[in-house]
Amino acid sequence: MTTIDGEVAAEFEPVREAFSANFSQHGDIGAAVCVYQYGRPVVDLWGGIADPETGRSWTRDTLQLVYSATKGATATAAHMLAERGALDLDTPVAKYWPEFATNGKAHIPVRWLLSHQAGLVALDQPVPLHAALAWHPMAAALAGQRPLWTPGTTHGYHGRTWGWLVGEVIRRASGRTPGRFFAEEIAAPLGLDFFIGLPAGERDRVSRMVYRRPEVDLTTVPAESIPDELRELVAAWRDPNSFSNRAYAVTAPAEINFASPEVQAAELPASNGISTARALARMYAALIGKVNGVRLLTPQTLEAATKEQANGKDQVMLIHSRFSAGYMLPTESIPMTGPNAFGHTGRGGSLGFADPEHTIAFGYVTNHIIGGTDDVRAASLVDAVRKSLT
Repeated sequence: MTTIDGEVAAEFEPVREAFSANFSQHGDIGAAVCVYQYGRPVVDLWGGIADPETGRSWTRDTLQLVYSATKGATATAAHMLAERGALDLDTPVAKYWPEFATNGKAHIPVRWLLSHQAGLVALDQPVPLHAALAWHPMAAALAGQRPLWTPGTTHGYHGRTWGWLVGEVIRRASGRTPGRFFAEEIAAPLGLDFFIGLPAGERDRVSRMVYRRPEVDLTTVPAESIPDELRELVAAWRDPNSFSNRAYAVTAPAEINFASPEVQAAELPASNGISTARALARMYAALIGKVNGVRLLTPQTLEAATKEQANGKDQVMLIHSRFSAGYMLPTESIPMTGPNAFGHTGRGGSLGFADPEHTIAFGYVTNHIIGGTDDVRAASLVDAVRKSLT
């Protein structure tokens, strides 16, 4: 039995039980979960092994890469700038980033970058990884890129490019890199252990990721043996020119080693945030109310920030997805506690969200990167939170 450390309010005991079951039944190696209610933590749990190679235990302060859950943090930074009048989501991106106004992009509003509607999911010419980590070469490549669909007519998950697109607008509007803006304006006031660009002195606190390969590689299965509901997706995986593949091949090499010190130290505001579950939940709690006197957005700004912008078949993920201006909205595949919740998942399991109706915020991080429909860990925790609220 994995030892579970931390505290949980009596009425949220089902969350402890679900968290323990994630280790015994669902594959967790090291993980943490935190829930805030009315601006205060009611669940703060952690357990397991942070580094299977050394046996280092997961502690209260262990940090974890949260992949695309970073997008929720970056979106928050953009909306803070909008609230201050430094950024207008309905103004063309080119007002802030003049070089962007090429190849039919002059009238794309900032909002379409946030909501995955700009058609800039991929690059005709990938950027060398070392240059992409240096920021400016990738921003320049995206400024010159033609949209791959008519902007505003559909949406598709900009898995990698979103961070440079939204991040460059943040940089132009604020005069600060997105990681620095987040550190100074969000992490510092709230005391968050959450970094977009990891300082060297924090690296020893980061867990070691473990990747589980699928038991069956569907790309090698004969087409006639693939279930009907998966055939379109598998066909996209097999096609190197599909949006599903090209969206994750914007660097050369396409594969990014997110465990490397160089990648973790860079600012990739779509995908390399490193956080605790507590910090994820605390950030979302400060979006829907005050946390130790700090509220990140006014109710009016939050309402606008979380209004649905895109809903339907995702041209990259090829499933139903919903987005506001930067946040994911609930669907059958995105577990949250109510229809008014908003947040963001991350590759392989991490999840952060807020539910203003129930005045709760949630954060879950894990170092066992599983992914796929058989990963029920976050969903089981969300179900337990839902039960605790009834």
